[in-house]
Amino acid sequence: MLSISMLSADFGRLNEEITVVNNSAADWFHLDIMDGHFVPNISFGFPVVKAIAAKAAKPLDVHLMIEQPEKYIDAFHAAGAQYLSVHYEACTHLHRTLQHIRAAGMNAGVAVNPHTPVFLLKDIIHETDFVLIMSVNPGFGGQAFIPHSVQKIEALKEIIRSEKAATLIEVDGGVNLQNAAQLCAAGADILVAGHAVFSSVHPEETIKKFQDIKI
Repeated sequence: MLSISMLSADFGRLNEEITVVNNSAADWFHLDIMDGHFVPNISFGFPVVKAIAAKAAKPLDVHLMIEQPEKYIDAFHAAGAQYLSVHYEACTHLHRTLQHIRAAGMNAGVAVNPHTPVFLLKDIIHETDFVLIMSVNPGFGGQAFIPHSVQKIEALKEIIRSEKAATLIEVDGGVNLQNAAQLCAAGADILVAGHAVFSSVHPEETIKKFQDIKI
């Protein structure tokens, strides 16, 4: 599957950018929420999420890069999120937070920063619908892919298999047409692409090229 990161969209043409994704072969809209504390950047909040939800013809995959994400679960559900991921590093009571996300009617995801080993997720893997492996340090779009992320995907896939879980693996950061096949071969189920799509001359064609890689 392919989730399109709207962080790389032209917000001066947001309605047009949403239409491009709606008309494409993409599966989800990926929305990065940053608070300027957990990560050194601020992106957008509920008004923009609601505006995208009103126009989107595909599910919203909302990634919370914020402190105390448990405070905002119900609000993001109300704003239109169907998939909601919180950071392992930001949650004191991760199990409770994942249960809250599911109880609110959303698919629950755990995101991990590049320095966080995936073996830490073994005990909560059955509570997690998907794991978002950050393949760049979170906070800014357009960064270069961290090569060690491939080994993290493989290690996480082995945990999922050994635990007989149904958890999906999502990868975000530096994903492009040059590394997509390698990431899928390592075990990724969902790729997040933003800069690679919106910086291309023909975004819809680029999205189709991603999907042709059989993600």
